[in-house]
Amino acid sequence: MFDKILIANRGEIACRVIETARAMGIRTVAVYSDADAAARHVAMADAAVHIGGPAPSESYLRTEAILAAAAETGAQAIHPGYGFLSENPDFVEAVEAAGLTFIGPSARAIRAMGLKDAAKALMEEAGVPVVPGYHGADQSDRTLSKAAEEIGYPVLIKAVAGGGGKGMRLVERAGAFAEALESARSEARTAFGNPDVLVERFVEKPRHIEVQVFGDGTRAVHLFERDCSLQRRHQKVIEEAPAPGMTEEMREAMGAAAVRAAEAIGYAGAGTIEFIVDGSDGLRPDGFWFMEMNTRLQVEHPVTEAITGIDLVEWQLRVAAGEPLPKRQEDLGIAGHAFEARLYAEDVPAGFLPATGRLAHLAFPQGARADTGVRSGDAISPHYDPMIAKLITHGPTREIALKRLSRALAGTQVAGTVTNLAFLGALARHEGFARGDVDTGLIGRDIDALSAVPERPESAMAWAAMVALGLDAAPDALTGFTLWAPQTRRITLRQDGEDREVTVVSHSGTAHTIALPTGGTVEARFDGGWRLDGDKAPAVHRAGHHVTVFEAYGLEFDLIDPLDRAAEAMAGGNLIEAPMPGLVKAMLAEPGQAVTAGTRLAVLEAMKMEHALTAPRDGVVAEVLVEEGAQVEAGAPLIRLEDDE
Repeated sequence: MFDKILIANRGEIACRVIETARAMGIRTVAVYSDADAAARHVAMADAAVHIGGPAPSESYLRTEAILAAAAETGAQAIHPGYGFLSENPDFVEAVEAAGLTFIGPSARAIRAMGLKDAAKALMEEAGVPVVPGYHGADQSDRTLSKAAEEIGYPVLIKAVAGGGGKGMRLVERAGAFAEALESARSEARTAFGNPDVLVERFVEKPRHIEVQVFGDGTRAVHLFERDCSLQRRHQKVIEEAPAPGMTEEMREAMGAAAVRAAEAIGYAGAGTIEFIVDGSDGLRPDGFWFMEMNTRLQVEHPVTEAITGIDLVEWQLRVAAGEPLPKRQEDLGIAGHAFEARLYAEDVPAGFLPATGRLAHLAFPQGARADTGVRSGDAISPHYDPMIAKLITHGPTREIALKRLSRALAGTQVAGTVTNLAFLGALARHEGFARGDVDTGLIGRDIDALSAVPERPESAMAWAAMVALGLDAAPDALTGFTLWAPQTRRITLRQDGEDREVTVVSHSGTAHTIALPTGGTVEARFDGGWRLDGDKAPAVHRAGHHVTVFEAYGLEFDLIDPLDRAAEAMAGGNLIEAPMPGLVKAMLAEPGQAVTAGTRLAVLEAMKMEHALTAPRDGVVAEVLVEEGAQVEAGAPLIRLEDDE
């Protein structure tokens, strides 16, 4: 077994690997960029080496810097985590050429599965069912368009080197194919350096079910399935294991197909065989097809660990060190049910735009596993994926595990940035999802209800007012004391850009009446702790004039100084601003250009995805304020329209 390993990654996966290595008595080396100098994974590791600037291309994608760090610290092996270099065969060969062990599959196995078109051909040879489609070498527009017509709409265009929904477009009619193809190629070229695509049939009620496999280079086993059908824009949101509605007959068929796929390429280490499943008429052994293989550990691996009781990172380390597979197929079994929810810094009402910010406060409830790479005080960087944490719950049944997930989400506390926490909570309470009636279109169909603002109890604003006035602490004898009448204080709180006046009448240090702008009142009483209309006051965090009440997944309030309420002059709808930090990938607008509402004016690349910025109204472009290729912050003015007369 290794004495010391280097983790060529960051964030929660680096922390996850460090935890298992520490439990096995293995020392760890972290690498970090300028942006991660004070990151959690750096603090957790036994040693840490700086490898470059904040952009991945300046640090986490620099093979030579990572190998130099390994040589400097005496690491014997390198764990790639996921993302970055984890599925780069050239990196594997460089690691081995340096005399180190790569904790993962061989370069040959990664290449075999690295391109979706070649992987599908290989799987057909191995007897694994594949989705009907075109994955040929001819990438001309005419050939791809003809293939789509022959397959029959709707079809999916997918980057052959893709993953995570990048370079993927759903096309429902022939007239939309050309534009979708251009967009998919552009995103694929940016994300993977390879614009090639394949075209395949789109399953009408698809479920995304994947099988965890593990090999030692000769034989492989499967550790059952995970259902990842709850997706938004082809990115997973909540995963679970096992799959709801799975039959033993289908589980055996899928497991056998996954093992055949792994053994066909002599796979060593952890991997995932992803299948698209037709869920229109239940789960059937003839209703699943190979999509792709992820030749690495998956983000959602904790749900498999929860139901099998197996530490997959420990298995990775043991197999990489030359040990055989720790268990045979017949030794593996399923115990209970597990869910994982991905908590992101993103603005759901704004279309799930990635967000940045500093985490003023971050806390997770007991009873749930929380895998995270950040802590209170850490910044969400625009250079990396905005995931804050993964929340994992387990229970003896699916119903209990899901209720535990719902409770864990409600008890999670985040302040300092917007998140998708309320959205996750709505998903966990979704009636169809609770029944196990899931498919990849569920979120899209119910997006309005799922992204609706949760009901906000009046007590939250009353409590925010008390906190803003410093009345949330245990009172002393003089709190609220006046000679002749109850002390009355009025403050202005801003919520969602709206200013609201709240009046707090203090009858004594232990009793207050809070009058709200809605006309309602809340009675606050102290009895060993504060109660609002008889209910225990929720947790709260205050930073300066900003108050977060941890109710309804986190409610934000700002205390407004009455002497500083003049609103800033706005541009009257003339400015098109960057909705998030990012790179101006394309500037399509020109001064003097006449545009109509919805015209694409610019393309912003952020968090590895492209976002089109469009004209909010008909008008004329007055000036372009940034150049193509510029890196901009959230709120930066990009384009100004002429005044609307």
